[in-house]
Order: sequence, then structure tokens, then C-alpha cells
Amino acid sequence: MKHNPTHIGQVESVSGNSVTIKMAGSYPSNMPIIDGTVYRIGQIGSFLKIPLGYANLYGLVTQAGVLAMPDALLMAYKENPSIVDGHRWLRMILVGEQIGSSFERGVLQSPTSGDQVHLVTNEDLRIVYGGYDAQSSIVIGNQSASEGLAAQLDMDKLISRHCAILGATGSGKSNAVSIVTKAIAAKPFPSARVLMIDPHGEYASSLSGKCRVFRVGANAAAGEEELCVPFWALPFKELMAIFPGKLSDQNEDYIRGKVLDLKRVSATAIGGLREEAITADSPIPFSMNQLWFGLDNFERITFKVDRTTPENMIAAGDPATLKSNQYPTAGLGSAAPFLNTKAKGLLGFLDGMRSRLLDQRYNFLFRPTGYSPALNGNTPNDLPCLFSTWFGHGFPVSILDLSAIPSNIMQTISGCILKIIYDALYWGQNTLVGGKRQPLLVVLDEAHAYLKAGEDSISSRTVQAIAKEGRKYGVGMLLVTQRPSELDETVLSQCGSIIALRMTNTLDKGHVSSAMQDELREMADVLSSLRTGEAIVSGEAVRIPSRVKFYQVDNAEKSADPIASKLWANPRPDVTVYETSVRNWRNQSFN
Repeated sequence: MKHNPTHIGQVESVSGNSVTIKMAGSYPSNMPIIDGTVYRIGQIGSFLKIPLGYANLYGLVTQAGVLAMPDALLMAYKENPSIVDGHRWLRMILVGEQIGSSFERGVLQSPTSGDQVHLVTNEDLRIVYGGYDAQSSIVIGNQSASEGLAAQLDMDKLISRHCAILGATGSGKSNAVSIVTKAIAAKPFPSARVLMIDPHGEYASSLSGKCRVFRVGANAAAGEEELCVPFWALPFKELMAIFPGKLSDQNEDYIRGKVLDLKRVSATAIGGLREEAITADSPIPFSMNQLWFGLDNFERITFKVDRTTPENMIAAGDPATLKSNQYPTAGLGSAAPFLNTKAKGLLGFLDGMRSRLLDQRYNFLFRPTGYSPALNGNTPNDLPCLFSTWFGHGFPVSILDLSAIPSNIMQTISGCILKIIYDALYWGQNTLVGGKRQPLLVVLDEAHAYLKAGEDSISSRTVQAIAKEGRKYGVGMLLVTQRPSELDETVLSQCGSIIALRMTNTLDKGHVSSAMQDELREMADVLSSLRTGEAIVSGEAVRIPSRVKFYQVDNAEKSADPIASKLWANPRPDVTVYETSVRNWRNQSFN
């Protein structure tokens, strides 16, 4: 019989989904040449096949060498190494089955001892990696096993079943995010919706022509729009957390009641709202200045001798400018005027509240253009206008650039944005703009910064809700992080697809391994040896776990590493440029 050059050995033992292979002792080389192509036998993550009649079983190599022997034989080998008799060993896990030209993930049958094992050629790989629907798939790069084969993802499962892109700094994480997002945006879908939370402002250039950028201090000439996050759309507890100082439970309930009163007044003007459904958490406009003025006035008021009649004001304040009413100073002992015995002791908190309201860095929140309430609670625009601005601009991607937002509230703001959007899609699930009719993909870059394990924050709670329930309401999630060990394990376990780039930290690799399906966990050991821009992709978005080399995105200025050897070769800049740097710092602007 003519020798088949793809035949490399036979099945020695089978344990569940794991197959041990004894390579033929007479096989001439670890690098055979078949039809002009050089193949490498025993590469971790490479494919082998076992023909069984009309079907071929495919498996991924997870171990090579002596340790790949069956356990019983390995024990005997330690006592008598000569029993190996020149044979080499491989171990693989079964991942799929080919019948005819159709490949399916999972296997219906199992090999037995003695079955022949063959190399997988490029023709076989085309069957394994092919078969994606052109409309619902995206191309993100090439297969590392054969650079002539495109690496594809099932876009529908990537979005609906959630995905995580994990990798150390410098591994090509930002490039991978840009490539995946750009591939989705390039599809001819007029109703595509991708929302990107971008804490460093690094994706606008790489997604140019496919996105609309919203940021504080927007450059209108570049097509950017001002980022507005109306404070009155935030849940009450998160709104109070933005102000410095802490409130007792009693004072928190007291202020909650005042907010509720103001929202009820505004609700009457809006009309069509059920009074019993309105709470302090309802996204209804109200004047924060009016709230502060009323609380401050109650704390400062003094009374006449009868202790019920307020003293006349010395000077009237102004809620518009956050100026307090002034009353006669309370006397000592039993002399009038008298202090307000019902005051809540809030002056310290209110002073911090006033300073935060006057801080120009928070204008996007407390004085958002077009969404800032008047003293009576009326606003020029409402939330429907905000959502139409974010998603109705004609581009598939909306980038919310949070780079100019104060770092101490970055976590709260990002969580509140997600909460606002998720609630809107949940309550609008039966409308044409609900997630069920128009799905939304949320890209969360640097997720570890506001999704820490064990933390009870609005961002953590909202992302957990999206991870657990988002699929029902058409909200998909793409998590991006360099520290998966800091993420909440519940969220990571809900990601149906994992794109793992190079990672060297043992703790991080352990979390990635635990998020992968059981039989692929050994492949996590390969993570530290991946090239920049190379990843192991597993889960529901791929037909079979793959080692992929991502395309290189264009115009990635911000995420690209500065090349010191080239940049230092330039002439030394004039020191007067530091004046521009300091002016930008003081103006909180790059312009």
C-alpha cells in the first residue's frame, strides 16, 4: 500500500474527550512537506484528524512529549525509560466532526485504540474554518495555522452572548477592539448600534468615518459633539455619591423626600405620568440649584422670640447663583433670635455640594447644554432627544469619550450611562428602538477600572445585570481589560466568547483558564508566548477554538506605543512649548 504522508500515528488511549496518540516510530520528520507546504507536527493548538468511515474527527493538540503518555505507561517509563522504544507522544482534545463538506462543533462518536491519526492539511482547514454565513460573520484577521485562511467570527453570537477581549498591556488589545468594532461597522446595516465607553479617548481615530464622538470640550470642527449626562437621570443614591461628604441614613431620606417633591412638580408639567410610579430615582428633570437653596435656607433660618416666626432676612440669596439667604445670627442662651431646632446639620454637606455645583469640570453633568433644568424644573430637551443624539446620527458606532471627566467620578458616570441606556432599552423593549428590535452592543474598554470584584457600585451592578439578563433584551457586551483577575467572576463567566491575547501574569492567566471550556484550559499555558496581535479565540462566536493573528488597524495614533528611538532622534523642542502645556492643563482642554 502506498504510504500516506499525512499519517503520523495511531490512537493509544481515549479518556472522555482526551485522546493520547502514539506517533509512528518510522515517521521521517517533524516537519513533513506535503504538496509543497511545510507542516509542523506537535504544535500546541494545531489540528489533527482521525478518519472514521465517512466522518473525520478533529482535535486540538494540547500536549506533546513524554508527559503526553497514558498515566500508567508514564509511571512505568519513570522506572524503565527504554519501554518507550523511540516512539513520540501527543495528546489532543476532540472539538468537532466533519461529514462530507460540512463541519460541526462537537462529536457524536468516539475513536478507539488503534484508529489512525493524520495531519490536517490546508484543504482540511478550509472546511474547518469555513462555512460562516457571509451576512452574519466578520473577518478579523488570519489563522495562525495557515495565514492564507481568514479568521472569522459569528457576529450574532459575539453580540448576543457577550464577549471578552483580554490581554496584557502591549499585547495588541486596543488594536483587536478596533478591528472587531470596525468589522461590525463595515457591514451594510442601516440600524447597527454600537456604544463604546472610551475612558482614554483612543478609538476615535481608528474608527474615523464609522463613528460619532461625544466628549467634554468637543471639537465641533472635527465633527465631535458635546457629551451631556443629565444629573437628574441618575438614581438618587448615585447622584448623592458625587458630592463630597457622607450623609446619615436619616438625612439621606430627608433629602430624598425633597427630591421627590421637586420631581413630582416637574412630572405634573410633563403630563401623562402616574403619580404613584414617581420616585426619587425616576429620570425626571428638577433643579439642583433649587434643591440646594431650599435645604440651605432651612438650615440657616433663625426665629423670633415666639420661636415660630422666622426672622426677617438681612440679605436675600439667589438659587441661580447658589447664594444663601442671610438671617440675623442666633443669640446666646435664651436671647433671640433662636436657632432652628429642626435643622438637620447639613451645612457642611451643602457647602461641599455648592462647591461641586460651581466646579466647571462638572458642567457636563450639572449644566449639560440643552438638558439643564430651570429653577421650576423645565428643560429645553428631554431624554428622548439625548438618545436620538447618541444613536440617531447615522453612524453605526457612538463613542462616549470620558477622558476629560474627573477620575474620581469616572466609575460612577460610566455606570450611570450604562444604567440610563439599559433602563431605556428595557422599558422600550416592545418598541422599534428597543433592544429586541434594534440590538445594541456595548463596548467597555478598561473594564477593570469600574468593574472590580466584590464592589457594590452602580457600574458593577449594571454590568452584572447586562451580563445576566441583557441577552433577553437585545443588549450585548464586549468587555476589554488587561487585568481579568480584578473583574467580577460572575461577569466573566457570562461571556460566551473569549479573545485572549498575550498574558504573562499567573493570576490573570488562571482567570482566563477558568473562563474557558474545561478541555481547553491547558491552552491557557500558551498565552505568555503569543505574538503581539495574536490571540486564542474560543467560545460561541467561533466554530472551533482558533489561534488568530489580528489585522493591523490604520490611524491608531493614541493606542500605538511611542517609538523612543525614532522620536528622540528629532531636534529638541523649544522649551516655550511648556507654556502651551500648562495653559491646556489650566483650561482643561487640548485646544
